[in-house]
Amino acid sequence: MRWSLDPIDGTRALLCGLPSWAILIGLIEDGRHIAGMIDLPWLDETLIGHGGVTQRNEEIVRTSSCSCIAEARLATTDPNLFDAIDANAFERVRRAARLTRFGLDALAYARVATGDIDLVIESGLQPHDYDAIVAVVRGAGGHIGDWRGGERLDTGHIVAAASRPLYDEAVALLA
Repeated sequence: MRWSLDPIDGTRALLCGLPSWAILIGLIEDGRHIAGMIDLPWLDETLIGHGGVTQRNEEIVRTSSCSCIAEARLATTDPNLFDAIDANAFERVRRAARLTRFGLDALAYARVATGDIDLVIESGLQPHDYDAIVAVVRGAGGHIGDWRGGERLDTGHIVAAASRPLYDEAVALLA
């Protein structure tokens, strides 16, 4: 069993005085993400995913029922963080999505869990960036995996979706 900690996810947001930075804590056992916490101090919100349930400030939350890209609210931290190949892949999804928001950092994953955002796509993430969000998104009913439709999160290419059909459609566009 191991703990994963990111004391300030969204450092640039913190430096700019924006409320989207978070404290991330994940608990991993035998390669499984069994618990996660996204703490959003400026917003006075804490999301905890454990045992197949996610709560925000002790109230159970669920992802949206969005199952298709055309209706999806998409987010990524910064499109300039993608390399050229990944940027082209992301752009295919962005063009198909209903709307896109940038700059939310871990707040975007929290909002997938609460049903306010439907899809987050990022690359270049490290384990401390995603270890906490896995249990939070899954506990709220969402799906999280890599850009190829698998569970290889260590590639740093992460897709978090409100539903498995939405995830599958995003992965098809990223291919």
